[in-house]
Order: sequence, then C-alpha cells, then structure tokens
Amino acid sequence: MPDFPLILLTAIGLSLIMTLAWIYQKSVGNAGWVDVFWTAGMGLAGLALALAPIPGRSWPTDRQALISILVTFWALRLAIHLARRVAQGPEDVRYANFRTEWAPRFQLYLFGFLQIQAAAAIVLTLSVLLAARNPVSAIRPLDWLGAALLAVAIVGEAIADAQLARFKSVPANRGRVCDVGLWGWSRHPNYFFEWIGWLAYPVMAIDLSGRYSWGWMAFSAPAFMYWLLVHVSGIPPLEKQMLRSRGAAYKAYQAATHAFFPFPPRRASAGAPEKAKS
Repeated sequence: MPDFPLILLTAIGLSLIMTLAWIYQKSVGNAGWVDVFWTAGMGLAGLALALAPIPGRSWPTDRQALISILVTFWALRLAIHLARRVAQGPEDVRYANFRTEWAPRFQLYLFGFLQIQAAAAIVLTLSVLLAARNPVSAIRPLDWLGAALLAVAIVGEAIADAQLARFKSVPANRGRVCDVGLWGWSRHPNYFFEWIGWLAYPVMAIDLSGRYSWGWMAFSAPAFMYWLLVHVSGIPPLEKQMLRSRGAAYKAYQAATHAFFPFPPRRASAGAPEKAKS
C-alpha cells in the first residue's frame, strides 16, 4: 500500500515549489519559467519518492536505485532544455495568451493554475512511488523494459527538440512549419516521447503474479499525461495559436501529419514553401 503520509509531504513540497515558481516568474516578468520549476519539482519529488525508506529495509533496493537514476536523468534533461529556451526567447505563447485572457487578474489566476499543476504532479509522481515499492526486490526483465522505455523517451524527445531548434536556426525557414525528421511523422513528437516516458513506471510497478495489486494503479500516470497533452494543456492551446498565427499553412500541416502518435505522413509535405514555422 502507498505511504500516504509520504504522499502528503510530497504534495506540500510541490505546492511550495510552485509557489516559488509564481514568485520568481513575477519578479522576472516571464511566466515560462514555471515550466522549469514544475519539471525540476517533479524530478525532486520523484527522486524523494523513489529513495524513501521502505519499512523493514535499511538500504534502497536495486529497483529504487534504478528508478532514482532514471527520474533524475529525465528531469535534468528536460529542465535544462526548458531553461535554455525560456532564457533565450520570448514568453511562451500559452502564458502570453493567459496574460491577455486573465487580465487584470493574471497573477491571481496564475497562482491558482500553478497549484493545480502541483496537484497534477502528485498524480504523475505517484507512479514512481508505486514502482519503487514493488515488493519483488530483484530487478526483473520488466524493470529493464521500463528503463529502456524511459531511455527511448529521453533520447526521442531530445532528438525532436534538436530538430526543431535546428530548423528554426535557418533564416530561410522563417515563416515555415517544421515538418522534417520526427516532425514529419507527428505534429508533436516531443509530447509523444514525453508520454512514452511515463509508461516506464507502470511497467516497473506491475507484478504479473498478482501479489502487488497496487502496481496497476501506476497506469494512472500515462493515462493522465495523455489527457493533459492531447486534450488539455498541450496540443489544444498550441495548435489554436498556430492556426491563429499561420492559418492555411498550419491547416495543410495538420492535414498531412498525425497529431500525436508517429505515423508516415498522409502526403508529402516537407519543404512546402507555404509552410509556417512551428
């Protein structure tokens, strides 16, 4: 059974981290920094939950050590990437739109929004705890499969981010959609690989023998992340903005390229001169 006092302490910690995020973004005038705090906060929470002492054991299990390494690498890679992007560019379009939509109470509404994000982080990091508390102490093939999934997710997301950055760095691509590489197979390959990463912990949590029924609850993390990315805070606001700013060019990209799961393009689209930059 999950350690509910530990979960409560983690929830309080995440709430405080997002409060610090709110204070920091207000001081610098760029709300994009809250994404960096959220990622780093989940990394810290995941690390704490992975290594939290298990009653009756004086040392972390091999599985706990493996999970702690995985969650640390994930958080560091994504937080550093986001920090560089926020530091080098204008405010993320989502938060810029919120400034307009929520004016003149933007800061008040943003504070509430960040506390909701803290609550969402608990749902996600719970899967880390459930995986770490799997009572089968030895590392199993399923654990290595979970580790492989997260490794693929980290590498795939890094490749997608690098391809987009490289595309944007070419002056000739100004005003065009990035539909090269992974972006020709999915309109949001970075989101897809982020989702893949959250499948790793349920794979490590489940016990096919049926002795650890709590492990199946870890599938709530990828289900919740899919809902967030595809239906709430990921694809919908981003594509709304792209349609507003790029119009017909982005509609053509939508018609040619699958939204989330990577598949071959429906028709050739790479290099079309009317494409707008993502």
